Amino acid sequence: MKEKIIHYAKEILIFFVIMTVFANVLSLYKSSNLNKLPFNLVNITLLDGSKYTLNKDKAILVHFWATWCPTCKVEASNIDTIADKYQVITVAIKSGSNLEISQFMKEHELDFKVLNDDKGFIANKFNIAAYPTTFIYNKNRELVFSEVGYTSTWGLWLRMWWSEL
Repeated sequence: MKEKIIHYAKEILIFFVIMTVFANVLSLYKSSNLNKLPFNLVNITLLDGSKYTLNKDKAILVHFWATWCPTCKVEASNIDTIADKYQVITVAIKSGSNLEISQFMKEHELDFKVLNDDKGFIANKFNIAAYPTTFIYNKNRELVFSEVGYTSTWGLWLRMWWSEL
């Protein structure tokens, strides 16, 4: 019986390792066409109409998502956690009006900063083809990391920490 448990534990571990490698290779492939230019937005108008000015001395995480995206919904709490410590701007793509996105945020108890890209103009500028897509820029606004698909809180935290060094 003990041998069967060990065998199944090894199989499960191998499965997760293979899936992790596959997910990372897929993300790398999907992120190859993303805009790699330095981030140049400074003043951003948020959902509530307020202006937000980015801190020029800090790294920034820019997260593209949509209310209709299942993976985005799962990852949203990770982004919310990171936004408590780091500079985060999210861009809601073709997700409805400011009111509809605000209602979504309230329903899911999220409070990160959101820019509404209702026509997909900003997403096109960044060559976004899949959601969620995350960019991390250092304090010089140079792209350090890009990720397409789900990213864990720990993965985001480590990338942000590295970007601020």
